[in-house]
Amino acid sequence: MEKVIYCRDVGFDCNGVIRAKSEEEAMQLAAEHAKTVHGVKEITPEMVTKIKSVMQENPEGHVMT
Repeated sequence: MEKVIYCRDVGFDCNGVIRAKSEEEAMQLAAEHAKTVHGVKEITPEMVTKIKSVMQENPEGHVMT
């Protein structure tokens, strides 16, 4: 099942959407996005917890808006 993270749900004023095949891949992409787009220097344990709490599961092929 695809994992989806909406950047806005994490607390940023951003329309970014991360889609990945696994939680691990989604977390890596979210960390990369936070660093490159938002200038986050370090992904703290608190940020990891927040990101995981807003991560959604999307059945393959289902369009999420």
